[in-house]
Amino acid sequence: MSNIAVFPGTFDPITVGHVDIVNRASTMFDEIIIAVGINTKKTTLFDLEVRKQWIQTAFANNPKVRVASYEGLTVDFCKSAGAKFLLRGLRNGTDFDYESHIAQLNKALWSEIETVFIMCDPALGYISSTLVRDLIIHKADYARYLPTGVTPKN
Repeated sequence: MSNIAVFPGTFDPITVGHVDIVNRASTMFDEIIIAVGINTKKTTLFDLEVRKQWIQTAFANNPKVRVASYEGLTVDFCKSAGAKFLLRGLRNGTDFDYESHIAQLNKALWSEIETVFIMCDPALGYISSTLVRDLIIHKADYARYLPTGVTPKN
C-alpha cells in the first residue's frame, strides 16, 4: 500500500514556503498530490490552469509530486485519490489553531484520514500567498518569494 498525502490549497500563487514543505514531506510519503481547490466563493488572482502549470514547473524534478484540482470537501478528494494523509504547513501558532480545527473536522468526517503538520523553515515563516499577491499587485519585488519558473505577469 502506498503512503499518499494530499497537500490542498489555492496556491494563488505557489510560494517558496509551499515548495519547502512539499520537498521536506517527500521523504515521508510515496506520493504527494498537490490539490488545487476550486472555491467558487473565493476570487483568485491567477487562473486555475496557470496555477497548476506553476506547480508542475516548481516540481518538475520531483517524481513523487503530482498536481490535481478538485471541488468540494478535501476529505472526499482524498478518498477518491486513495490518500489517507493530509499535509499542512504551519508558520505559527495562529496557523496551528486554525488547522487543528479543520483536522479534527476532517477526522470526524472520515476516520481514516490523518493530518500531518510540518513546521515551516523559520526563514520562510512570514511568507504567504496573500502577501505575495499584494506585492505582485503593487508591482513590488516578489521574485524571491516564488519558485524558479513562476513568473506572474504584472
